[in-house]
Amino acid sequence: MTRMSAFSSPLLLGFEDLERMLDRVSKGSNDGYPPYNIERLPKTETRGEIIRITLAVAGFTRDQLDVSVEESQLVIRGRQEDDKTRQFLHRGIAARQFQRAFVLAEGIEILGAELKDGLLSIDLIRPEPERIVRRIEIDARD
Repeated sequence: MTRMSAFSSPLLLGFEDLERMLDRVSKGSNDGYPPYNIERLPKTETRGEIIRITLAVAGFTRDQLDVSVEESQLVIRGRQEDDKTRQFLHRGIAARQFQRAFVLAEGIEILGAELKDGLLSIDLIRPEPERIVRRIEIDARD
């Protein structure tokens, strides 16, 4: 049985990669941890528009976090291990692991990442696309 999607239309040519990306996003983690914000920082005279992803990663050190780009996805991982030497009378803050992935559009570049006050911020920029118009010559055949 073949799967039908909106991209099955004969008018949409070459969108197979986009369909695969949407499948990846829909299968992504529905876990709300860690919470995150995505904000748009306006253009300035020296740089284009920046997209900033901020994750609340309180309790994680820089060494326990990993930010990478894997097959057009921004992947953020956090790994904490229980400290066996500590004895808790109450444990409300669990040591846990997470993985959060964001699918990146073509051309998006990662400017950098910063950890400050329990917030991990990752800045991305989308370069301004050049408008390209190309004329196609029509051959005459009799």
